[in-house]
Amino acid sequence: MDIRQLEYFLAIVDHGGFNRAAAALYVSQPALSQTVRSLERDLAADLFHRIGKRAVLTEAGRALIEPARAAVRGMETARASVDAVQELRAGRLDIAAMPSPAVEPLTSMIRDFGGRHPGVQVRVRAAFTPQDVTDMVRAGAGELGLLTTSGPLPERGVVSHPVGVQGLVLLTPPDGPFPPGRPVAREELAGHRLIIVQRGTAVRAYVDELREHGVEFAVAAETEHRASVLPMVLEGVGLAVVTDSWRRTAERAGALVLDLEPNAELRIALISRRGPLSPAARAFLDRALTEPR
Repeated sequence: MDIRQLEYFLAIVDHGGFNRAAAALYVSQPALSQTVRSLERDLAADLFHRIGKRAVLTEAGRALIEPARAAVRGMETARASVDAVQELRAGRLDIAAMPSPAVEPLTSMIRDFGGRHPGVQVRVRAAFTPQDVTDMVRAGAGELGLLTTSGPLPERGVVSHPVGVQGLVLLTPPDGPFPPGRPVAREELAGHRLIIVQRGTAVRAYVDELREHGVEFAVAAETEHRASVLPMVLEGVGLAVVTDSWRRTAERAGALVLDLEPNAELRIALISRRGPLSPAARAFLDRALTEPR
């Protein structure tokens, strides 16, 4: 068994099939299949059920995912350590991030880091809830994670590094029901149509708590695609509660952004796995923690 075999195996898992994995790796599909069959012989177990053009993980394949990621991550850390001698002129850093902090402060963090280490590619991987971010960092799918939460910061298996706080705001069309410049009390949301996001986020928790306080509203749409919220607001589908990180983007797009009363204070944190980090992750973390946000 070697790292290349594990990288090919994970590419099939991450890209959903042999053909897409081969295209992403810039190798031929027969070469990819041969490498994976060699890995299966080494392990004496089938890793995929091959059903037509589909590749479905076997139980053995599912069991291999986490140790394979750990092995590949360890090799990438070793390679990145060599790059560190060359002042991080090359390498890649994977960051698992929730949609809202991925808008800000992650944009500023990547800008600052990229200005110092332009040769290091930062790859942002999507995660929808704080638990998703934590699970991805624990499993090695992201070396760092960025999340917002109204609850305690995660501790089991990771190290949390607070980087700031954010509040919540209300997005409305420019001709919406509330005047600009005045905070909106939660009771004023009664009777309106709201665009909501999936459970497990602080934004969804705030909206769910409205009904606990007697504020009845209609759900205009529920979406897991956070990027679709702003377009739906601008098209008049409904109003939306989002984190303050969307303020600048929403205002530039023409939406009205209003403060909420009472508000919620969300903590923003970078999380890292316990143990040694790659030089790129360490440099990114140090930069993010020293720069004011």
